[in-house]
Amino acid sequence: MVISKSGIVASEHPLASQAGAQVLAEGGTAVDAAIAANAVMGVVAPMTCGLGGDLFALVYDAKTGRLHGLNASGWAPAGLNLDLLRKRGYTNMPQRGMLSVTIPGCVAGWDALHDRFGRLKLSRLLAPAIRLADEGFPVTEIVAGYWKGSEKLLRGDPVAARTFLTGGRAPAVGELFRNGDLAWSLRQVARGGRRAFYEGAIARRLLDCARRQDAPWAPADLREFQPEWVTPISTTYHGWTVYQIPPQGQGIAVLMMLNLMETFPLGEWGRDDPRAWHAMIEAKKLAYADLLRYVADLRFAKVPVAGLLAKAYAHERAPLIDPNRAADHALPGEPPPAGTDTTYLCAVDAAGNMVSFIQSNYNGFGSGLVAEGTGFGLQNRGGLFSLDPTHPNALAPRKRPLHTIIPGFMARGDVRIAFGIMGGWNQAQAHAQFVANVVDFGLNLQAALEAPRFTKMTFDGTDVEIESRVPEAVRAALAARGHAVKILPAFADAVGGGQAVMRNFARGLNFGASDPRKDGAAVPEPVK
Repeated sequence: MVISKSGIVASEHPLASQAGAQVLAEGGTAVDAAIAANAVMGVVAPMTCGLGGDLFALVYDAKTGRLHGLNASGWAPAGLNLDLLRKRGYTNMPQRGMLSVTIPGCVAGWDALHDRFGRLKLSRLLAPAIRLADEGFPVTEIVAGYWKGSEKLLRGDPVAARTFLTGGRAPAVGELFRNGDLAWSLRQVARGGRRAFYEGAIARRLLDCARRQDAPWAPADLREFQPEWVTPISTTYHGWTVYQIPPQGQGIAVLMMLNLMETFPLGEWGRDDPRAWHAMIEAKKLAYADLLRYVADLRFAKVPVAGLLAKAYAHERAPLIDPNRAADHALPGEPPPAGTDTTYLCAVDAAGNMVSFIQSNYNGFGSGLVAEGTGFGLQNRGGLFSLDPTHPNALAPRKRPLHTIIPGFMARGDVRIAFGIMGGWNQAQAHAQFVANVVDFGLNLQAALEAPRFTKMTFDGTDVEIESRVPEAVRAALAARGHAVKILPAFADAVGGGQAVMRNFARGLNFGASDPRKDGAAVPEPVK
């Protein structure tokens, strides 16, 4: 772990962590540092995040001891509805192109966070990102691999190809990449804040892109968009309280998984006991079945949040886990009524203020579209809407789709941990495994991130992917229970990469960790 009396920023790229740490050294808050780091991430890893994506954050205010949640995910334009898509011949939600794009929430999220918790000027926070976009940066190994994998998608849009394919190809490892258009967009935001993005020159370029793509965007869709401050939801797990953003995100599945896992003696069994792995995998299936059935935008649907999080409901569902056999299909339950691609980063400052921050384009380079002259890709979050009019997550004007990106936070006594692990539908199951690593198996932050993980990206069947570092005896025992085990590399991209920071208030110390599955680092605030 990185251990410091001063602040720490952990992100998926050393330049982003460095930018955030420098902001802390200049008197910025943890939120200031997170915004600076996120802006740099949008430059150096443009397939994962950026101005065209959405964000969620959990912010811990050390002075008040309160945890705040921000949902800065975008809504569907007012003109986009089920009838329009049916008339155009769609039977499923488009996964790429302008009809998959919801209004980007990133800049509005920065504005809301900065207004409430920031200290330094926004222009200072965006300065490192602007310089890197203007002068260029050397492309890192993992980012280069992501970029190469998106070449075909980027060639499908002339503007995206001109923006991100130098000489018709993705940049190689160590190659210097510049993005003058993105530097222009960042300067607009640095000078004009959210209005520059949602009402100014950037908005005009976004609307022109929508018009060219025959998508029903209107100026009011951008101008009237607002992020939402929300109350985090939580559950307890062996003495810890674990927090997530409420629906429409998948964070509730983390808490449902933990409630199910708590009914099994994982700590007593130990990390290398196949019974522990089996219980976690089967808990994932049950939690995700409820996730798909119930989770939607709370402004449009009655999601039974309290019922889904009830310990009694977990005890009702837990007997469905056969200790000797993997389930091929998991059905959603009936809770009692209520009475592949993202970037995660986190920061803690010297005062103990913390932010758990996640921002995403959804799939690599999102929709595959770039508005002329903007330099950033547009996300494709609308692809997660349902076209079933009876489903809670059905597409509707000004509605937000089911979301995969989730920031995590956990607390016990004088200790607070901000954490997250990216990777689409991998995220909730990875969060639950991280919590188990800390709570049940006694691992420190770095070991908890490095420890081998499983992932199951499907919602039916017995398939499960497991990193090769899981002992062969465990894998064999899982196969004997009926799991169709696919062995992944030792540190596999499929199980996601994450970061974590921890504050021990009794000792006045901060701790940081960064997943070796990514190019990133946990960087302490430099000594003045």
